[in-house]
Order: sequence, then structure tokens, then C-alpha cells
Amino acid sequence: MNTKSIAMILGLAAASAAAQAAPTFMSPEWAAQACKAWNQDGELTKGLGDDWIENDAGRGYKVIQIYRSDCPDSKKIELTIKKDGDKAVCSYGGAVAHNELNSDVDYLMYASDEDWDCMGKGEWGCGPMGAMATGKLKFEGPKVEAMSVMGPFEGFLLLTGKVEADRKACP
Repeated sequence: MNTKSIAMILGLAAASAAAQAAPTFMSPEWAAQACKAWNQDGELTKGLGDDWIENDAGRGYKVIQIYRSDCPDSKKIELTIKKDGDKAVCSYGGAVAHNELNSDVDYLMYASDEDWDCMGKGEWGCGPMGAMATGKLKFEGPKVEAMSVMGPFEGFLLLTGKVEADRKACP
């Protein structure tokens, strides 16, 4: 095999590895993967399929926007959640599609990279109650509603650790 052939093979291997690389944590590409993961999590889809998803201001959806506070120049990402029968399903994950949130039904959440990592791993003190009580998770939206769905909400926090991501760079 000559040098040119080896270089071509190495170039193709590098391109293939780059194409398979995990998306940057909390990038629009990561949000699309998080949306798919949401729909595969029965705790989220069924656990939020009752009163939580019904509280949608008559729009037929709820919005969750999230971001990393360690990445100040990065834009928020969004998950749009809709009722589908008795389930709360993610219909969209990506860049922000709803510029205005309704604080009675929608959520904005942000945390440092260290705290997202802790919540995603489900470490002690990083569950939903602990994260909100200690200020690890900054939160805007219907707090009483969120408190009523702590089990599924914990599933959402764990989702941030289950979806493969490159956490070294900001989106």
C-alpha cells in the first residue's frame, strides 16, 4: 500500500469519527437527541401525561428552555412537549422556537456545567428537590406544579446525563 492510499484511509477514518462524535452538550443537535430520549422514557411520558401536560394555557403544548450558565454566549435550547393520548411527548427539540415563555405553564432552567453533570448523574443532593433548594438549578416557571411532579422531573434531570454529549466546549 502506498503513502497516498494510507493517507486517504486515515482521512476517511477521521471523517467518519467526526461524523459520529457526540453533539455539544445543550446544542440544538443535543436537544434533538434529548427529545428522542424523552419519548423513550415512560416515567416522563406517562408521569407527566396528566395534570402537568393539561396545564398548557390552551395552546396544546408546554415549553422547556434550558441552558448552561458557564456558556454565557450560548443560546438557549428548547423542548416542546405536547399531549398525545395519555402521554406527554416531546414534539420538538432544538434551537428556541418560542421566543416568549408563559410563566404559568412554561419552564426556563439553567445551571453550571458542574451542576448539570451532578444532576445528570443523579448524585446525592442533585435530585430535583435538592437542586432547587440548594440553587444548583435555577428555575423559572410554575414552581408549585413542578413540585407536584418530582418523580418525572427527576427523570428529566437524569436525561441530561443520559444523552451522549461533548461537554468540553460551549455550543
